[in-house]
Order: sequence, then C-alpha cells, then structure tokens
Amino acid sequence: MENISVDMILFLMGAGFIAAFIDSVVGGGGLISLPALLLTGLPPTIALGTNKMASVMGSFTSTISFMRSGKINLEIIKYLFPLSFIGSALGVIAVQQIPSQFLKPLVVVMLVVVTIYTFTKKEWGDVSTYDGMSKRTAYLSGIVAFSIGFYDGFFGPGAGSFFIFAFLMIGFDFVMAAGNSKALNFASNIAAVFTFVYFDSINYYYAIPMGFAMILGALAGSRLAIKKGAAYVRPLFLFMSVVLISKQLWDVLR
Repeated sequence: MENISVDMILFLMGAGFIAAFIDSVVGGGGLISLPALLLTGLPPTIALGTNKMASVMGSFTSTISFMRSGKINLEIIKYLFPLSFIGSALGVIAVQQIPSQFLKPLVVVMLVVVTIYTFTKKEWGDVSTYDGMSKRTAYLSGIVAFSIGFYDGFFGPGAGSFFIFAFLMIGFDFVMAAGNSKALNFASNIAAVFTFVYFDSINYYYAIPMGFAMILGALAGSRLAIKKGAAYVRPLFLFMSVVLISKQLWDVLR
C-alpha cells in the first residue's frame, strides 16, 4: 500500500503505546491515538475505525491484566458486559442517522460535575465499601451500563471516566472501578469494531502494528495501576478528566 513508511509505523506505534498506557487505567487514550492517525492523512471515518480496531487490542489486554489480578468483579461484569455491548451497537447505528455534535455541551457539563465531585471527595475510592448489589442497584447498574455503552458507540469521549465514576458510586475503590470499567469499555469497543469492519472502515496496515504497541502500553499501564493503587489512579483520573473537558470545550467554542 502506498504512502506507508517505516517511520510512520514507528510513529503510530509510539503514539499507540502512550495512548494505551493511559487508556488502560482511566480512558482518554483516543485523545492521543486518533490525532496521530489523522496525521497520516487517513479520512476521518477510516481513522476512527482504525483507532477502534487498535484500541480493542489494548483494552482486551488491560481487561485480562486486571482480571488476572482479581481487580474485576466478575459477578457483576458477566451481567453488565452484554448490556454495554448492545448499547454500543445501537449507538453506532443511531449515529449513522443523527449527528452526535449536539452532545458536546452536555458532555462538558457532565465531565465537570464528575471531576468536581471526585476532587472534593478526598478519600473517595481509597478503600472499597462495596458489599453486594441490592435489586435496585442492580437495575440501575444495568441501565447505566447500557446507557454509557450507547454513548460510547454514539459519541465516545469520556466514556471511560463515566464508567469509573459509576463504579465508584456503588462503593468500589479506584483500582476495582478502573478494572470493571475496562471490561465494559472493551465490550462497547468490540461492538463498534464489528460495525467498522462491516462498513470496511479500517486500515489494517496501521491498525495491526499500532494495536500490538497498544497491547504493550496497556500491559504496562494496568500493571502500574494495580501495583500503585488509588494513589496513582485517582490523580490520573482527575488529570484526564480535565484534559477531556478542555478538549470538548475547545471543540464547542472554536
């Protein structure tokens, strides 16, 4: 394929490693990987599909890493995983019919609320207070998993932050919340990839090497999060939330 050079592949692999390192814990890696792909000259729709394909390889790795360390609650995830998948699939279908741009102001407001709430609750997420699901919490968790999955397929920015915030709200510590959120984020990403494959919107020459770099980045990022705990995840979560807010504000105001 023309216009593909070793330098370009190495650039994408470097960007993919950094993106996955961050994304494996708190999300937001697309702020690095997607612009990198756009710099190659790919059309936006192909860049989006290529990014999702590579990101799935990273999110799968971080999910397995958290799972092997016991940082994913499988009793909950086995019910919420298909809801996030279905929600994302419907979101991808919906965005073909309805422009997603009207969501940007609402997303900024929601991210600001999440960030302020997390910042003011100084010890929130340091220790897990989760002691099981009531029927009401289970229903609400199902609705939230489906809704954020739909949002991820429909628009996307901040989905990882919203998943983490939701798990913090029901009592998980930051590391368990990050692990659970990566599992659901993986589900929503798979649904999006299937759709991009169907529409032939993936550049595999870029997606595969970038995806392998994302595997390494996700492995390094998730292991560091598991080792360092909330003292590492909490400030990274707040930092990426501020970055996401800034990016969405820029898009709204420019």
